[in-house]
Amino acid sequence: MSFGREHELHKRRFGRNLGLGLVLVAFIAIIFGLTVVKVTRGDYDPAIAGGQVSNGN
Repeated sequence: MSFGREHELHKRRFGRNLGLGLVLVAFIAIIFGLTVVKVTRGDYDPAIAGGQVSNGN
């Protein structure tokens, strides 16, 4: 059983999908990196992140 040759449309679509996938991976890596830096520096406060403001009581 032989497969026909791939249409030019599929090649362009694969290129776009690959580009979009790489952009999404880069975006996730940036967000993950920012989260790691914020947590390790000690700037993260769950009360503030949840929208609750503590008054020290």
